Parts: sequence; structure tokens; C-alpha cells
Amino acid sequence: MRTTISAIKADIGGIGGHTRPSDELVEVVKNYVARTSREEHILIDYYVGYTGDDIHIVMTHTFGAENEKIHKLAWDAFKEGTQLAKEQGLYGAGQDLLKDAFSGNVKGMGPGVAEIEMEERPSEVFCILAADKTEPGAFNFPLWRAFVDARSSTGLIINEKLASGVTFKMMDVMTGMIANLKLWEDKPELEASLMYPGRYVVHSVLSMDGEQIVAASTDRLHNIAGTYVGKDDPIAIIRTQKDFPATEEACSAFNNPHYVSGNTRGSHHLPLMPVKLNSAASVNYAIPIVSCLIFSMHNGKITGPHDGFGTADWDLQRLWASERAAIMRNQGFIHPATLVPEELEYNKGYEARMNKLNKKFTHVDKKKLI
Repeated sequence: MRTTISAIKADIGGIGGHTRPSDELVEVVKNYVARTSREEHILIDYYVGYTGDDIHIVMTHTFGAENEKIHKLAWDAFKEGTQLAKEQGLYGAGQDLLKDAFSGNVKGMGPGVAEIEMEERPSEVFCILAADKTEPGAFNFPLWRAFVDARSSTGLIINEKLASGVTFKMMDVMTGMIANLKLWEDKPELEASLMYPGRYVVHSVLSMDGEQIVAASTDRLHNIAGTYVGKDDPIAIIRTQKDFPATEEACSAFNNPHYVSGNTRGSHHLPLMPVKLNSAASVNYAIPIVSCLIFSMHNGKITGPHDGFGTADWDLQRLWASERAAIMRNQGFIHPATLVPEELEYNKGYEARMNKLNKKFTHVDKKKLI
């Protein structure tokens, strides 16, 4: 069966700041999706949840990727939710809805989108990775671990399909251009691009026979709005099992919390903490977080989600992330704890400080300094 998975997320309001949506807000979005699907027969199945202050809608259908009906359903659900968020006085109500009117596709309008159209396997398994308080490139390192690093993924040795390599589609988020990098011949170039997740972001991963395994959101809200409106909070779909990485290989790629940009005001490098489903963002400097929703699917009907990061062993990774975050934040505002100026989300304020500073610099006779 030809099936499409669409995962679309947006921040449309949080309780008391960038924490989590209210229960009523999540319910409004969920009810809108259910009502519209029932009345218009658009979806096969769906799930609505949240990570931090971002609500995600996971939908299965037969309309293919970038379908106007599917994207409009999500957009209208977020718009209806925004009305309630305003009534409740939630912080950042409608924050990620950067355009006034829907124009056929939510890409470039604020919400994050990941979609895969596939010929469904008899036992189709996929994971949704939803992050908050971080950048699109936050998934670069874990995806490298899953598809390139045999120390993390034994499937790269014993699975013939994975051993033959995959194609990474890397996007330059400043230009919107995409490079197709094939393993194993393009491994050095792939790793050169992965070094700088603020600019080069994994857009998708395909098997050697062209089957899509991964889809990830790549929009930078700063690029769309022209100013800071919140972090980009990526979402991704990873198909697992059989010819793809095992579910355990894909998920364990997040078990060594790596440093990403994000945090309060989008200002610092902090580790990406794996959290349980429907977790609020922490008010302890808003450490970047990621949740893992694991589904089984048959004929478009989904079972789950299972909470991939919900078992007791992940408490150790949460402790590591907390310790690493404290160490980095203890360095305060001094780089490399903070981002370089061009990556600072509140760079207008930084520029204002630097403009005042630059006026205080004067030319000095070098001989007088000796």
C-alpha cells in the first residue's frame, strides 16, 4: 500500500513562557484534526502530542508529500489552537505561524514539516523525533551515528543493505540548495558538512535503491521572519527495522547527549537531552530536549506511540545532559558557551551593544603602547 506519513509541528503558545501547551490547547488541536478527518475523509490515522512548547501532528494518508489538503488541515488546526492560546493568555500565542494566510503548503510559513511517501512494508515501523529549544542541525550527529558509525550501529557491518551505503541529502539552509552525498565515496565531504549544523542540515536519507529512510525539517525561522521568533525545533521521521537501522540503533544514537545550539534566548551551546513523551521544557535555562515516538503501521493505521526514551535506563542520559549543561552554563556568556554573533538569535540586541562599544574605540599611537 502506498502510504504517506506527515509530521507537522508548531509552537502556538506555552504556559507562563516557553514551557508546554495547556491541556486545553492540545485538546483543541486534537479535536480539530479528528473532526476534519471524519468530515472530509482525509486521514487514515493521526496522533497529536507535544515536546516542550511545540505541538506535533502525526498523520497517515494516501495523498503524497506536500499535499495541500494535509498541510491546510494542520495549518487550520494550529490557527484554531492559536485562538484558544490567545484567550488563555499563553505566551507566544501563534508564534510559529509566520504568515497571515495559508498558501498551499506550510513549508516556509513557520511550522516544521517532515514527510515520507512509501510503499508500506508488511510490518512498517517508524520513529518520530521531536526536538525543542534547538536548531534543525541538532539531528546531524545522531544520524551520522546511525548511518555512518559502526561503533553505534552494528547494522552497518552485518546488514547488507546498510553496508552498501546510503545517500544523505544535505541542505545548505542559507541558500536552500541540496547536495546528494553518497556513502561511502562521499564520506569526507559528508562529514565536512556535518561539522557545521548551523548551516548544513540533513534533509533526508535514502537507501542505495532510492527508498527514503529519513525525512527531517530544515526551516530556520530566523530566515523566514527576518528576526528572532523562537528556536527552530526540528522534527524527523526515521523508518527502522529490516533493511534499515534497527529501532534500537536509531534511538541509541541519542544516548550520548551532544552539544547543540539553543537554550534560553537561543544563546548557548547545550547538550540535547532525551526526554519522555509530552515533557515540558525545563525552566532551568530551557535545556534542548528531544522525544522519541515509536509506531507500528499497517495499511496506514498506526499503533502507538511507544515512548522510546521513557524507560528507566534513559535517566542516566538525562543526568549526563544535566551535568554537561551545568558545566557549559557555568561559563556564562563567554564563547564557546555562547554562540558566535551571527548565530545569536537575539543578534539585534548584541549588535546594539557592539555599536555603542565601537563608538568608544579610538585610534592610538602604537609607539605610546610600547
